[in-house]
Amino acid sequence: MGEPALALADFDVLYRQIQSLPEGTTGEIVEPGGLRTMGRPGKAHRRAQLRVLLGLGGSNQSADGTGWWIELEPEVRFGPRLLVPDLAGWRVDRVPDLPDENPITLVPDWCCEVLSGSTARVDRLRKLPRYLAEGVGHVWLVDAAQQTVEVYVARDGLPVRVAAGGADERLVLPPFDLEVDLAGWWLPEAAPAP
Repeated sequence: MGEPALALADFDVLYRQIQSLPEGTTGEIVEPGGLRTMGRPGKAHRRAQLRVLLGLGGSNQSADGTGWWIELEPEVRFGPRLLVPDLAGWRVDRVPDLPDENPITLVPDWCCEVLSGSTARVDRLRKLPRYLAEGVGHVWLVDAAQQTVEVYVARDGLPVRVAAGGADERLVLPPFDLEVDLAGWWLPEAAPAP
């Protein structure tokens, strides 16, 4: 006779576990029924995350910009999953006032993941396709070690890269309408080998 199927923990049980994690530990439910934890990011990751946020300041309604609500590490619920993108944004014309809820249940229009050695695989293989499958319009993958940014959209259910840049380029990255200077996003000592 076969083994009985294991029951997966439901969202509420896992979310209570996330809420009780020690300070400095982030929890996600990347796959239904499973809890994933991670510590705080390193210096290169933190710098890239902050510089992306500052670079989009002109678009961020919360920082006296216009057009977007941009949040740092929001908990976003996608059905039985809870993902914590490094940054997420909602268009003001679609969401006139970002609700005061946690986790946020409104699908973002944009998510950004800053890759690090311990997160890159999950960010690329699990979170990127999940964001796009759930209706996130654009996903950025920022690689601080390689000093690159890639922009993805969904086409026929698959992630498709529509823009990319790196090092010290100045460019407009969808879905935003402002030019960003990538030069300040990276730690000088983290420059990749040519």
